Amino acid sequence: MTTPLARSDLMSLEQYASERESFRARVIAHKKNRRISIGRYLHLYFEDRLTVQYQIQEMLRIEKIFAADGIEDELSAYNPLIPNGRNLKATAMLEYQDVEERKQQLALLRGIEDLVWIQVGGFEPVYAIANEDLERSNEDKTSAVHFMRFELAADMIRALRSGAKLVLGSSHKFYTHSTEVEPAARAALCADLDDNLPHDPALG
Repeated sequence: MTTPLARSDLMSLEQYASERESFRARVIAHKKNRRISIGRYLHLYFEDRLTVQYQIQEMLRIEKIFAADGIEDELSAYNPLIPNGRNLKATAMLEYQDVEERKQQLALLRGIEDLVWIQVGGFEPVYAIANEDLERSNEDKTSAVHFMRFELAADMIRALRSGAKLVLGSSHKFYTHSTEVEPAARAALCADLDDNLPHDPALG
């Protein structure tokens, strides 16, 4: 389901407190097939309606938000992470455990957020549209966290649904890696896509 979340889709703070453990377990299981690694250090966590709901519920719980306007603010902030049927959306993380290594690599990998791609079968790679909400990098370093959107044409979606292979990669000169997506993860991402949606002129 690609429709945005509304207040009526969310649990109250009281209900969430009682159901949090079971809901969290469900989300963790759901996320297993939505994490794809490109090389050793770059990991993409693909978002959908359930993962976004979990993030919102957690934020409401942590911040103790129960007023309608506060809930609407969180919905406005997180709903853009839900794919719309034509695209895939992911939180990308560069994960280095050593602090000094992380600092060095984030400086070395400036611009990597624009060089991450998805390729369906024999089609041309589709590069990420990164960080539309705010700039996360500067002239000295890239960020460890990026938000990415991959826009797929209808024929790519049809090919993917028909069994075409899916490859993710990075073409940054200091981080050139690619990985073929395994069947379970590929099926999870296919569920985010709909090749019957009408054409959106804004996408060309």
